[in-house]
Amino acid sequence: MTAPLIDPFARAITYLRVSVTDRCDFRCVYCMAENMTFLPKKELLTLEELDRMCSAFVRLGVEKLRITGGEPLVRRDILTFFRSMSRHLDSGALKELTLTTNGSQLERFAGDLYAAGVRRVNVSLDTLDEAKFARVTRWGRLPQVLRGIDKALAVGLKVKLNAVALKGFNEDELFTLAEFCADRGMDLTWIEVMPMGDLGNEDRIGQYWSLNDLRATLATRYRLTDLPERTGGPARYVRVEETGQKIGFITPLTHNFCESCNRVRVTCTGEIYMCLGQEDVADLRAPLRSSESDGPLENAIRAAIGRKPKGHDFDYSRQRADGQVSRHMSHTGG
Repeated sequence: MTAPLIDPFARAITYLRVSVTDRCDFRCVYCMAENMTFLPKKELLTLEELDRMCSAFVRLGVEKLRITGGEPLVRRDILTFFRSMSRHLDSGALKELTLTTNGSQLERFAGDLYAAGVRRVNVSLDTLDEAKFARVTRWGRLPQVLRGIDKALAVGLKVKLNAVALKGFNEDELFTLAEFCADRGMDLTWIEVMPMGDLGNEDRIGQYWSLNDLRATLATRYRLTDLPERTGGPARYVRVEETGQKIGFITPLTHNFCESCNRVRVTCTGEIYMCLGQEDVADLRAPLRSSESDGPLENAIRAAIGRKPKGHDFDYSRQRADGQVSRHMSHTGG
């Protein structure tokens, strides 16, 4: 039972993304419908169950644990979970405990997160224009997020911004966002919009802004040097020679990154998705709840990894969202 998790294509699974809630205090247009129906509490894994499940993955070789949502910091008592997970950092079994957040609660929680062993956070932020921010998040307020970023930096957290590249929305902020990050010693990652969920009011083809085009525009002002390094995720990085910062590109459509995929995602209800871009799913909640022993859970994890596909099917090349999956991005935590 101590053998590492190896998928059918000889990729070791060392990175787990876990959604701790489907709820969020924003309603970003590419992630959620405006009037979401959230899950009843009894369907969600308790914090204790999340601890058991994540600990099982750590025993099986997961070294990086990223907590997501929804917005993870709106989950009641979530700090108790972070504090509990810190024991795996102390033992050396877990190399990194981190989270992706919209930043709305960072001003409140940054210090406690650092105390629990978190050293790096990703903040999703697509625009520095207050009116556009309100429009894309529907419920969000930009000054609150900016205060959260400042607090995170002040307590010693390393902050990286994640921006979804949206044609006609933030194209004109390409250099503004780069300079905002450079001034604060932060890296920046651009993400191509993915065909996730039918939100009823969004044209995914119309939103799609190829990161090839984005990078070419960056190169008109900056000297970009390709970097070999990876951070455990799908981003490919360049160094901006003028500022020294890193800018990453996550390109599920322009350049498929599946050959090096080392991660799986677990939802807040205990479903494991072996691929973000496939519908195949396995249930971990039932074996978790069926026994006080972790044996059934670990068997279910291994069986799921044995079904991990070679790659996803996202494709916009034929001017339709081929490979689209039906669930919202918030369901699997990005």
